Amino acid sequence: MEKTDLEELRREVPCSMVLEAAGFALDLKESTRKAMKYRRDSEIIIVIHEGKGWFDPLGDGKGDVFNLVQHLQGVRFVEAMHEVASLVGFVPSQTVWERESRNRESDRSIPERWQSRRKPWRGSATWRYLHDARGLPERIIRIAMSGDALREGPNGSMWAAHRDIEGAVTGWEERGPDWRGFASGGAKTLFRLGRPDAVRLCVTEAAIDAMSLAALEGMWEGSLYLSAGGGWSRMTSEALRMLATRPGAQLVAATDANSQGEVFAERLRDIAEDAGCDWLRLTPTAEDWNDALRKRVREE
Repeated sequence: MEKTDLEELRREVPCSMVLEAAGFALDLKESTRKAMKYRRDSEIIIVIHEGKGWFDPLGDGKGDVFNLVQHLQGVRFVEAMHEVASLVGFVPSQTVWERESRNRESDRSIPERWQSRRKPWRGSATWRYLHDARGLPERIIRIAMSGDALREGPNGSMWAAHRDIEGAVTGWEERGPDWRGFASGGAKTLFRLGRPDAVRLCVTEAAIDAMSLAALEGMWEGSLYLSAGGGWSRMTSEALRMLATRPGAQLVAATDANSQGEVFAERLRDIAEDAGCDWLRLTPTAEDWNDALRKRVREE
């Protein structure tokens, strides 16, 4: 990547965007205009220089947005560069941190928080959001529910589980009419829909896109529909590399039809080459798979 491209990424992706995507929240009461304090459990990061710089008040970490990704994920600069590029277009939700005395959610583990939420049911707020607003057919919603992949989020939103190779919930994508985020304190691995032993591995950027592609293809036999949740963690890369080593595996880069989608697709190509499996680029007819699904629904 050219130096001018790196500078453009520094301008487009502030440190606050990286932190929010990683599950940090803004501590308004302890922030100033020149120093914004972000918290994730016991971790603290201070964002300075109008979002272009940061430092760790509890350690030695500091630098720009690329150093921040390296600090949080323990990756090399090249991987950090791709992670920052993947956040272009990310919509911050301005999550605000609350002290534990007012919010007991932080006292509970990720699995406990997941289990405390109800599964969607026909006619529920989450069901209406997925079926009516997002155009997902009932069959796909029920398949996702049968795999314990969905929960009712607050205010009519959806929680879509990310699970590790053992099947444990590590976090969840949060999507709703007025909300987009990831579970606070959770870790991105992969959202999974389909046969666990599938060899056709379709990787999208969001759980709703994974379900939309499954709907458009009619749950193609032998396929596993996956979502990286809009950003790649080390756990995501490791999970994909493990799946790509299956005999006869094909890694399908079903990412968005834009520059961010192309960055994701190239990362998937690298994983496929390292694993020695087939690679295929699959592009939606609209910007993303849910747009393509809703377009087809309107036409029908």
